[in-house]
This record gives sequence, C-alpha cells and structure tokens, in this order.
Amino acid sequence: MTETDGPSQSAYARAGVDVEAGDRAVEAMRGWVAKTRRPEVLGGLGGFAGLFDAAGLAGFRHPVLATSTDGVGTKVAIAQAMDVHDSIGFDLVGMVVDDLVVCGAEPLFMTDYIACGAVVPERIASIVKGIAEACVQAGCALVGGETAEHPGLLEPAEYDVAGAATGVVERDAILGPERVRPGDVAIAMASSGLHSNGYSLARHVFFTEADWPLEREVPEFGRTLGEELLEPTRIYSLDCLALIAGTEVHALSHITGGGLAANLARVVPDSVQVVLDRGTWSRPPIFDVVGAVGQVSRADLEATFNIGVGMVAFVPSAAVDHALRLLADRRLPSWVCGEAVAADQRESVPVVLSGRHR
Repeated sequence: MTETDGPSQSAYARAGVDVEAGDRAVEAMRGWVAKTRRPEVLGGLGGFAGLFDAAGLAGFRHPVLATSTDGVGTKVAIAQAMDVHDSIGFDLVGMVVDDLVVCGAEPLFMTDYIACGAVVPERIASIVKGIAEACVQAGCALVGGETAEHPGLLEPAEYDVAGAATGVVERDAILGPERVRPGDVAIAMASSGLHSNGYSLARHVFFTEADWPLEREVPEFGRTLGEELLEPTRIYSLDCLALIAGTEVHALSHITGGGLAANLARVVPDSVQVVLDRGTWSRPPIFDVVGAVGQVSRADLEATFNIGVGMVAFVPSAAVDHALRLLADRRLPSWVCGEAVAADQRESVPVVLSGRHR
C-alpha cells in the first residue's frame, strides 16, 4: 500500500487525538500558570522542561531537596459527574505539597500530568486553573506539565490527574521522629472534609449501597451530597512553614490515606506513644453520615478517613500557646488533641485514641 494525500483531517485526529485542541488548551491555561510564577522560574510555558534557577540555594548552609508525587484518586469521578473541574487542582496540590512540608521543606515548584479521553480545551484549562490557584496558595510555582490524550483507554469525558513537587530544607532543620520526645504536645489542624482519601469507600456507601444522587440535599451538610464530596482539600504548607519559623516544631504529620493513627505513627520514634483524646474535637458531619448510612464502624472510619484532622504538629509544651495563637492569626482552626508519652515496652500500639467526639 502507498501513502496518499487523503482528506484534510490528519490520521492522528481520525485515531481520536486532536493535536489542535491540545494547542488551544495550552493557550487557555497560559494565564493561570503565569500567576504561579516565582522569581526563580526561567522561561515560559511550552518548553520541553520547566526551568528553576537554583542559585538561591547558595544561601543555604546545607540545602536538602525534598520531592513528592501523588494523585487525587477516585475523587476525580465526582468532579466529572458534576462537571466541575476547577477545584480538583486543590486536591492534587494539597496531597503533594503538604507531604513535602512534613519534613520542614518549602515547596519550590510543581509539575502536573493530566491524562484524558479527549482534550476539551475549556475543561483542561479549568483543571489547570485549580492547580495554579492552589500553587499560589501553597507558595510554589507551576513550572510545567503534560496533557495526554488517551482515546480508547479513557472515555471522552474521563480524566485523571497527578503531580510532583520539589522543595528545599536545611539539613539540620529536617523534621522527623528523632525530634519527638515524651512531653511533646500534639496540635491538630482542622481538615476541610474528606480531603482526597477514602473516596472509594464513600462512593460505595452513597452510590452503591444507598443509591443517593449527587443532587440530594443532605441536612447535615447544609448543601448537596455532590457539593460536600467535592469540597477542596485544605492546603497547609504556608501555615506549617509559618509555624516552623515562629516557634519550635519537632514533627508534622499529614493525615492522608490510613487515617489519623497510622499517619502519626510514621513520625514518632519507638520510644514514644501518642495518646489522643477524641473529646477535644467534634467530628465533621460527613464522617458521621458515612458511618450511619453505610453502617461503617468507628474503627473503619478512623482507619480510612482523616476524621476532621488534616495535619498534626508536635511541639514542646512551652510552645503550645504561641503555636495556637500563630495558627489562629492565620485563621486555621487548631487545638491540642493529645500528647507524646514514654512508650510502655509491652505496648505495641504507637498511637492510642481515647474518649468520644464532642
């Protein structure tokens, strides 16, 4: 067979990939990406790689780079079903940059990856708008990304998002388990809802078992089920960096998949046990509703969701009042939720939750 001039539509387009739509999407997102620009960013959108001037690291005594990558998970199914795409970026950025800040690192720059069944420029631009606005809130630059069209693998309205970020921290300022000691106090920072974890369970409860539509008005939420499920992830990076700069912080824990106890266990040494009091906070309605509608036990809820706590800081007791004032000044609800005690060598559980929620 021989090649022919054929019709004006390209073979790639006939296969389902619209290169021109991709170009239009890049143009539509250009303004949003520009809003995230930091002085260290070199060049603009459209290159093969994002460039970030590292000369500023010369001011560090011993700079250590930190990196993190993540996605949003099945929460994207809610965004697609509701045809609302400009908030999912907050979930992506929050999952990535707040893992970085746990070690004390300042997020510097981020890249994103969007895989879709068909490039709809307006939809892609809306997704990137959310990512860019979240990067501004996190204090990091969005230096590039990739939009990949996968016809035949994803349906035209389907997409998934992922991202990676790089940060920097002084070597002797890295936070972690080795700094936590008995007597430290655990300060909880409120979550905005489910954040981006446990959606497979939540979707199973609401859609498979209860057959609730997204449009259902739920009195406990004061809004529709869909609006509650799409609530963006709270981003803590600048709040935590301000806390680190303003007082003594020994460790941070980002409460993501696995719940409160499992994530706290990752940032305390074997010599320490964390004792938390559920009575220090009220569990947000979304968790109670999931539990009631799906008959999900408290143990399962706590092993899956953040149950109202998105980040925890361990600080010495003398720093507690100042830390709480600092976070209050930043309008981030926070409270003392527990303490670190010397571990009983016969006790194998690193984190104990006691009491009942208010």
